[in-house]
Amino acid sequence: MGQQFTRIAVKVGSNVLTRTDGTLDVTRMSALTDQIAQLHKCGVEIILISSGAVASGRSEIHPLKKLDSINQRQLFSAVGQAKLINRYYELFREHGIAVGQVLTTKENFSTRRHYLNQKNCMTVMLENNVIPIVNENDTISVSELMFTDNDELSGLIASMMNTQALIILSNIDGIYNGSPDNPDSCVISEIRQGEDLSNYIQTSKSCFGRGGMLTKMNIARKVADEGITVIIANGKRDNILIDLLQHPKETPNTQFIPSTEAVSSVKKWIAHSEGFAKGEIHINQQATELLNSDKAVSILPVGITHVEGDFEKDDIIRIIDFMGNLAGIGKTNYSSIQVKESAGKHGKRAVVHYDYLYVE
Repeated sequence: MGQQFTRIAVKVGSNVLTRTDGTLDVTRMSALTDQIAQLHKCGVEIILISSGAVASGRSEIHPLKKLDSINQRQLFSAVGQAKLINRYYELFREHGIAVGQVLTTKENFSTRRHYLNQKNCMTVMLENNVIPIVNENDTISVSELMFTDNDELSGLIASMMNTQALIILSNIDGIYNGSPDNPDSCVISEIRQGEDLSNYIQTSKSCFGRGGMLTKMNIARKVADEGITVIIANGKRDNILIDLLQHPKETPNTQFIPSTEAVSSVKKWIAHSEGFAKGEIHINQQATELLNSDKAVSILPVGITHVEGDFEKDDIIRIIDFMGNLAGIGKTNYSSIQVKESAGKHGKRAVVHYDYLYVE
């Protein structure tokens, strides 16, 4: 298994890097760095998505007055991110490996140009044997523009960088077939496309992280649909990364089996872009049925019944089916005004072309 992956994304959650008192667990960080360094020396390209900035800053700063949660996070993460990346820099330098910091926000994925700029930056880093260390730029993120958590960010990065695997390190061994606290529960080792897991997932969130297991599962599903193996495992286990790649069957983890169908890079971008939608178009029953068929279809004006929001050409929009459900996401060829004018009329020009359409 270790041989088949030449490029992987590794996401380390705040619960892996944080002690019970909320401060940074440097021993764990050092152990993970050693494992990543070992893989790097074996020729595996690694992108590290690391939480821990807030935990890193928490022990450093004692606010002079009570702060609300956003101000507190911005303050702790600003100080903590500098400390965190410096720690990684020193740890990797002991192995003779250079690292680079990539701080990003959700908005950086909202346009194709920004998306490709980021991809290019990280590609250059990998070509020069530099390990990118990615985190959300909490100092300038505000709630409505934030990623659900770094799981969402890691899914975007894995997809954008065409990694063969995404390893999400949490503080439990994977997805259980019941409550993790129940001694009768066990870890589900493999999840295939189309399996219903809603009965298994606990909706409670982790202690220090923003996302729970449900978030992880939804992101894992989407990323696996794009042909990337997703593994959820326990980052607090010793030697976990090496064991996952060398002895996957003996190591507790949940693996999402990837789709074998190729997905274009544009469709990958669109698949993760629902949060940037500027508006929506509603389609009739016939268009819905076509969209859900095995045919490769574009959205034509004749199938459109209603337009919501103000959008320009090339914006991301949602496609809502005749029952009012989200049917897909796409990049529009026309502004909302033009779509309103042509809705319901026959015309050959696609409002959303198949190449720029992701069906949910």
